[in-house]
Amino acid sequence: QVHLVESGGASVQAGGSLRLSCTSSGYIDSRRCMGWFRQAQAPGKEREGVAAIFTGSGISFYADSVKGRFTVSRDNAKNTVYLQMTSLKPEDTAMYYCATSKSNDACIWTKENFFGDWGQGTQVTVSS
Repeated sequence: QVHLVESGGASVQAGGSLRLSCTSSGYIDSRRCMGWFRQAQAPGKEREGVAAIFTGSGISFYADSVKGRFTVSRDNAKNTVYLQMTSLKPEDTAMYYCATSKSNDACIWTKENFFGDWGQGTQVTVSS
């Protein structure tokens, strides 16, 4: 089990950029994947998978809604995963969470229950 801490959330205008960081308190197996999820503060809104990356290979995955605008990367020496967000839209407004997969060698990045350890979240607000 690791402790994850997200940072980098802020309020920005549409079209702006942010970089979120997710730092782990310990080593993450290179066969694990790290996921980024978000949850908008609106009734009925569920947490949705945004992007994920295998910490070893760097293979990454993206939701269609962010493809081409968001980039997930990792710095294994720092036990940190990043989510670079550009061309932000008001609909990107949400609490963003990172998480580590429970299993090795697979990444069902759209499923919350595939992930075990979660951070506390960082708020991103995009105004029009």
